[in-house]
Amino acid sequence: MATNEQSVLQFFPSTTSLTAKVHPVVIFNICDCYVRRPDQAERVIGTLLGSVSADGTVDIRNSYAVPHNESSDQVALDIDYHHNMLLSHQKVNPKEVIVGWYSTGFGVRAGSALIHDFYSREVQNPIHMTVDTGFTNGEASIKAFVTVNLSLRDQQLAAQFQEIPLDLRMVEAERVGCKYCLS
Repeated sequence: MATNEQSVLQFFPSTTSLTAKVHPVVIFNICDCYVRRPDQAERVIGTLLGSVSADGTVDIRNSYAVPHNESSDQVALDIDYHHNMLLSHQKVNPKEVIVGWYSTGFGVRAGSALIHDFYSREVQNPIHMTVDTGFTNGEASIKAFVTVNLSLRDQQLAAQFQEIPLDLRMVEAERVGCKYCLS
């Protein structure tokens, strides 16, 4: 007896509509880490710290780089270093928690899903922020992403990165400093 079951491919967007705010010190820190990266490294990867408000706004206030090795088919993060940095940071800023991770370069790469999976075990619904350190046309492209699950019936097949709104929070003195650095 044949049943008339249909296989439906479903997207499960996150239950909250997240937005993110990033402070300029985070961008400066990421750019500084990129400039100081090892010669063989193409990009810098690190942890984002801050807080999440009740309305779903993620306030990104701090960051630190995490040493890693990557090739075309794998990524290896120094997890012990990451945990030691987190413990040290929380001694100084106990209210700041992991809110996600960052990478330099333009957009999401193949290895990003593996790194995002690690941060998903550290925090629920982490943000992935990309910073284009090439400053194309005098501006850095800064984007934030979350993952959306792709499922077939009850089986999760993959996760897709979906861009979320990102606001750069600057007071006037920071805005003047940023313009000066870019000129």
